[in-house]
Amino acid sequence: MAPRSSRRAKPDMQNDGCEKEVADVLQQSPWAKYDILNAKYRIRNTKHQTGVFNMAEISAAAVMKLRRISGQGMMDCKKALTEADGDIEKALDLLRKKGLATLSKRAERETSQGLVVFAKGGNWASLATLCCETDFVAKSDDFLAAVESVREYMAQCQSDCGADNLRETQVDGKKFSDIITETVSRTGEKMVVGDYARYHLSWPGLIGSYIHFNGKVGAMVKIETSADGVAAADGVRQTANEIAMHITATKPLALNKDGIDAQTITREKAIYAEQVKNKPANIIEKIVEGKMSKFFAENCLLDQPFVKDDSKSVEQVLADAAKQAGGEAKIKEFVRFEVG
Repeated sequence: MAPRSSRRAKPDMQNDGCEKEVADVLQQSPWAKYDILNAKYRIRNTKHQTGVFNMAEISAAAVMKLRRISGQGMMDCKKALTEADGDIEKALDLLRKKGLATLSKRAERETSQGLVVFAKGGNWASLATLCCETDFVAKSDDFLAAVESVREYMAQCQSDCGADNLRETQVDGKKFSDIITETVSRTGEKMVVGDYARYHLSWPGLIGSYIHFNGKVGAMVKIETSADGVAAADGVRQTANEIAMHITATKPLALNKDGIDAQTITREKAIYAEQVKNKPANIIEKIVEGKMSKFFAENCLLDQPFVKDDSKSVEQVLADAAKQAGGEAKIKEFVRFEVG
């Protein structure tokens, strides 16, 4: 028999997963080297008949369907479907496990990037931080989709505070922790709920809020008013939001000096006393008292000079706005969150 033409192109044997089987066929037939494509076809046929699933059997429609459901890349979806023998539900579980594995491997990573998220309803408002590892992921479509999702969960979470409570909140039978796992499996980065707080109004009042333009710092402030009309006044609402902006800028430690813990006060007094230790005892006491008054004015929200008009305190600015609306108003509490 004449040898077959040497002009036949050699098939590519790389990366087909059949190298061992092809070698076996070559040993059985000296002519097999000219028919490697047919050999591979027989091998794949044998695998299919014996229950070894072939990647080529996964249809493009199945891959696209899984991609639409999971949001994962095409190759990840095809690989998951192959491992799951074409079962969509099993493939989804595999993709979720991939996300959990990523979370586990990156557990010690810092999540210094992300966004502050605000959500509100008729008589409530919530503030949270959603954090990741890099600014690149924080700007990605996958992360921003998770931000939109977390607002829905913030609306359903009835707890006053606690990131764990928000993570465990369910919407349509799905926890937000599941959303995190799915997002991690797509981005490859650790993602966490850093902080969470919720305010609810049970009396006349309003909740002011402010998120800085970079999305990395924000605050909300809960205000009680003497009447609903006062809370609805444009001037009071504007002032409430401006106070929230003030909070993001000045980082107050507490509402008033009663809110500052005793340990902090003791430490500050000791520092001031050390600075003037060579003075007479009675002078030291007066100097320390003066320095503490300044400390409270700088760190207690009600006493701080208002950022937009430092001739007035925050408390006075709110009182003036309420007076113009025909009533009274006072700050009850506030919260400030920052990413990074």
